[in-house]
Amino acid sequence: MLSDAPVTEVTDNPHQNRFELRLNGDLVGIVGYYPVDAPGRSRRAPVVSFLHAVITEDFGHRGLAGIMVRSSLDAARGYGWKVKPVCTYVQRFVAENPQYRDLMAPE
Repeated sequence: MLSDAPVTEVTDNPHQNRFELRLNGDLVGIVGYYPVDAPGRSRRAPVVSFLHAVITEDFGHRGLAGIMVRSSLDAARGYGWKVKPVCTYVQRFVAENPQYRDLMAPE
């Protein structure tokens, strides 16, 4: 039995410094990021700014931004990054999802 449920996939595109959200194969959103502090001899985790989260206007208000940001933060955790959320949506998401607070870079 085939399902008509939409298929979402979030992947990292390091060549363009962004995570990409695809809905049924079509690019519908991005979380742009920029490394601001690479690990040095101090062996600290790299700090990466999450600059903006954008969903194509036609796909807004469907909960896709939350899926995209959650997957992006999960990937950051897997990479060993600390995140500096510049984007207000990411800031709100972390405030509402305390399980990601440990990823936040110290001020």
